[in-house]
Amino acid sequence: MRSNQARLNTGNVVPLLGLGTYSSSNDSEITEKAIHMAIKMGYRHFDTAKIYGSEPALGKALMEAMNDGVVDREDIFVTSKLWSSDHHDPVSALNQSLQNLGMEYVDLYLVHWPVRFKSWAEYPIPNEEDFEDLDLESTWAGMEKCLELGLCKAIGVSNFSTKKLQHLLDFASVCPAVNQVEMHPMWRQNKLRKFCGEHKIHVSAYMPLGGPGNFWGSTSIVKEPIILSIAQKHKATPAQVALRWGMQKGASVIVKSFNEDRISENISALNVKLDDNDMINIEKLMERKILRGDHLINKTTSPYETIEQLWDYEI
Repeated sequence: MRSNQARLNTGNVVPLLGLGTYSSSNDSEITEKAIHMAIKMGYRHFDTAKIYGSEPALGKALMEAMNDGVVDREDIFVTSKLWSSDHHDPVSALNQSLQNLGMEYVDLYLVHWPVRFKSWAEYPIPNEEDFEDLDLESTWAGMEKCLELGLCKAIGVSNFSTKKLQHLLDFASVCPAVNQVEMHPMWRQNKLRKFCGEHKIHVSAYMPLGGPGNFWGSTSIVKEPIILSIAQKHKATPAQVALRWGMQKGASVIVKSFNEDRISENISALNVKLDDNDMINIEKLMERKILRGDHLINKTTSPYETIEQLWDYEI
């Protein structure tokens, strides 16, 4: 197995560097162009979700690349996610995602958030009346059915704390293969990564650069003096240092950019090698979670009255 891959508990491998396809503008032409560029540069891991609206663009770009003989389906790792309004029927939701993608299966299907909405709430920011009680056992049974039917090669979760993972493990017939969470040099997830390592759950990092360019994002990571110093030492960019840090921690990193230079810069992080001192110095950075999930908090209908409840005080 190459050093730029990790093996999941299913036996399948996941490339450590992935291209995220979320875009607030959701311009399919721009998305397709970026995916084509990424494939040519060597990207083989692509992350989407129903709520991103990018499944059709990703599927079209990948199909064109496969038809042109640039890649085979077996070379590509595709992740999509169950939106909170689809917890009542993950099989139907995944079938719809597969139709959007024009594919027979995805490599990984994730429960997007540990929260359930009413079926009409097919939008990112819920209203108070959109929440339903989360029945994780029922949701996970549907996810396991997706796996059993061959609609996906692996199932997992996203935005789960260690406590929520433990609850899932208490009844799951199939252990989640992945937990995708915010993770970067300023939000290192030490407790969660330790728990996931003990249970052979792969950690996938979204916002590995802090989500610059998004309205909730931050550019502080690539401006940190410690990161800048390490970058100068290795003749690398701060972004490459941040991405390489995540990969050396054993995580796959999902980085989103549709800019050709940035796409090229990010994949070159695979060529950077941080030493022990670099890793130790990064541990000195003050931690701060950026995507807190405030939109999922209310005191009347949400299962979470506070941010601390959502993350089980791992914040």
